[in-house]
Amino acid sequence: MAPPQTLRVAAEEEPPALHERAMDNLRFIRETMERASSFTAVPGWGQVAIGITAIAASYIGALQAKPKLWLITWIAEALLSLVIAGWAMRRKAAAAETPLMSGPFRKVAFSFTPPVVVGVLLTIILFKAGLTSAIPGMWLLLYGTAVVTGGAFSVSIVPVMGVCFLILGAAALFSPPALGNFFMATGFGGLHIVFGALIARSYGG
Repeated sequence: MAPPQTLRVAAEEEPPALHERAMDNLRFIRETMERASSFTAVPGWGQVAIGITAIAASYIGALQAKPKLWLITWIAEALLSLVIAGWAMRRKAAAAETPLMSGPFRKVAFSFTPPVVVGVLLTIILFKAGLTSAIPGMWLLLYGTAVVTGGAFSVSIVPVMGVCFLILGAAALFSPPALGNFFMATGFGGLHIVFGALIARSYGG
């Protein structure tokens, strides 16, 4: 039979061990919930591809003599970007064996969509009013807003990209109209390439 002192020592050592296991369990649960609440299928290489096509669109847009043709060029680029983003997200989600249409994705989509819809409506109004020069800044600002709000449910680097779009959009609004295409290329082209490469490197493609 163990002496009373030995039993007291064993009893004193047991609670710390239980406490450590409980803390490990809580940490595991918290990390699992964080992963489950974030949309991680953000396509880094898809963003790079979108950036490359945006730079091509800026070159083609700069060659257009009429504002209507410039606008058509960038609308075509926007539609192409949607196709690339959808394909890249689906591919990344399949590689990670995670459902694309998950709760986090719905949160991202719900937060991302309103600023984009506002952008579409304002584009129509500005074009009819002959204020095409204001469209680049407006697009960059609202896209940045969409990325910040949607990125709140995604990986941490996404909202940072959105803030960069906001800064660039604000600069475009107060710059000479001739620089509009330059800001479009810098934002939709350059920022997508830079942040896409960072996302691909840090978050697996």
